[in-house]
Amino acid sequence: MSEDNKYKRVYTGPETNVQYLQGLFEEAGIHSRVRNDFDSGLRAGFGGGLPGQVLLFVLEDRYEEALKLAKSTFPNDYINE
Repeated sequence: MSEDNKYKRVYTGPETNVQYLQGLFEEAGIHSRVRNDFDSGLRAGFGGGLPGQVLLFVLEDRYEEALKLAKSTFPNDYINE
């Protein structure tokens, strides 16, 4: 993550959901980044994160808008607040 811009986690869930949300965010002009701790841990040779769980981050100044979009798209999922 960039130190110049502050990112905030808006969603944690399956990779397919994260990819879908990224598409919606892109349409709304919201820049996002993905982090997969489990996959990164495997590549580095140690464990970390949960299998199938990906973290989705947005810039802090667009967090509220992104959170609203994530909640309306996946109302039954755990949304970070």
